[in-house]
Parts: sequence; structure tokens; C-alpha cells
Amino acid sequence: MNRGFTLVEVAIVLVILGLLTGGILGGQSLIKAAQLRSVGTDYTRYVGAVSTFRDKFSALPGDMTNATSYWGLDAGGCPGTSATSPNPGKPTCNGDGNGQIYHTSATANEIYRAWQHLANAGLIEGSYTGVTNDAATYNLLRPSATTPNVPASRLPDVFWQPIYWGTVPISGTAAFDGDYEHVFNVGTGNNSNQPFLIPQDAWNIDTKLDDGKPGTGKVISPKTAAQANSVTGCSNIDYTVATSIAAASEYLLTNTAVACSFRMKMGL
Repeated sequence: MNRGFTLVEVAIVLVILGLLTGGILGGQSLIKAAQLRSVGTDYTRYVGAVSTFRDKFSALPGDMTNATSYWGLDAGGCPGTSATSPNPGKPTCNGDGNGQIYHTSATANEIYRAWQHLANAGLIEGSYTGVTNDAATYNLLRPSATTPNVPASRLPDVFWQPIYWGTVPISGTAAFDGDYEHVFNVGTGNNSNQPFLIPQDAWNIDTKLDDGKPGTGKVISPKTAAQANSVTGCSNIDYTVATSIAAASEYLLTNTAVACSFRMKMGL
């Protein structure tokens, strides 16, 4: 005789499924929380590494003019391209020594040599190519697992790019106005400048590290023309080039779309 499940058996199965679902969701929440915390951990570590490098070598990584005296000349030649310098390692190239980690051309590579110099000095882990992954531009594209040019992040497809920004005017469409000097671009996309966070998560990180505002302090979330739509932006304030909106900016916590990336100041 066929016998169906009793109510007790069905209830037990439902309880087990509920526990499994809760465990999976709880695990995912813990993973996400750890990934978000890693942004602050990486920021502190990289700022410390750059500062220590400057103290030790009297130069900024990537911009250093005598790096090859310490670690040898890149066999592909200098400044080097992705076509001539495909393998990670210590042989490197010198920077121009102007006090700025910057890309003056497609082959300048200071923003990538910076990671190589830091690794060569033993201040960060890993081995890096020191060059862009696109021989035609300074774009990052995607770092290869076998030939990386930037450190890996715990957040998928999120990269750190050191770069000199200097002072941004009120009319700037890419960022809130103010003095930036050297920053880490933190985000996804070719230049680590594309959004990877919803505003609530960005606010959470900013609050732990800084002042909790997207336009002021040392942790800045870029302003773009897309903020003209204050429903979908990272900030709650409309875009304008007439006056400064940095001090009045707040994270648009009601927006659940990915809209935020970071410019994190090095203080250098």
C-alpha cells in the first residue's frame, strides 16, 4: 500500500530546508562583509607601503629614477610595453622623478611600475610586470593570473591603481572639487574607476575609514554627469559645475543600484 508523508515528516523537511537556506544566506552575508572590510585593510596597507618606500628610497614607487640600480633593467627595454615585458619579476624601469606617479604616455607605466617597485622592496606581496596589459594605451584591462600588473582584491574584478590627481576644479565632471594629490583609484573597469558598490556599502566603508560623505575627506566617491539624475546616483545631490557641492554631498542610501567607486587619498 502506498503511503504518503505525514505532516510531521513534511514539517521536518521544511525545517531542514529552512536551515540550509539560512546557512547559505548567512554564509554569503559573511563573505560580503569580509570583502567590504578588505577595502579598508588594503587601503591602510598600501598607504603604509608607499609611505615606507618614500622614507627608505627618498622617492615614490614608479616615479623612482634609480630603480634599475637596485633591481636591474627590464630585458624588454624601458619604459617597456606589454609586448616586451610579459613576465612578472624584479627587473624594472626608472620613473621620471617628477614627484608624481603618473602615465605621461601609453608606455610610461609609472602607475604599474609602482606595484613592481613596492614588491621589489618587499613592502607588498607578489610579483608584477610593471607594465600595462594593453600596449596601445595605459589601460589596465584585466590583470592575468600568470602575468599580473596589480595586486588581487578580495572583491571580484576590483583593482587598485595609484595615480596623481592633483587639484580638481569645481568644473571637473569626474570628481568633486578639492586637493587630491596622490590617490588610489578603487573600482572595476579598465582604469579602476567604474562603480562596484551600492551607496549603502560605500557609506559603510567611508564611515569606518573617514567622514561618511562622498565629497569630502580622504575617501571620495566620484561625481559624474550621471548625478544629474539624483535617483540613481551615488550621491544625493544634483550634478553642477557652477558651485562646489562637495560639502553638501551625502550618499544616496535609497539607491540599491551599483553606483559608487572610490578615490582614496594617500596623503602624499
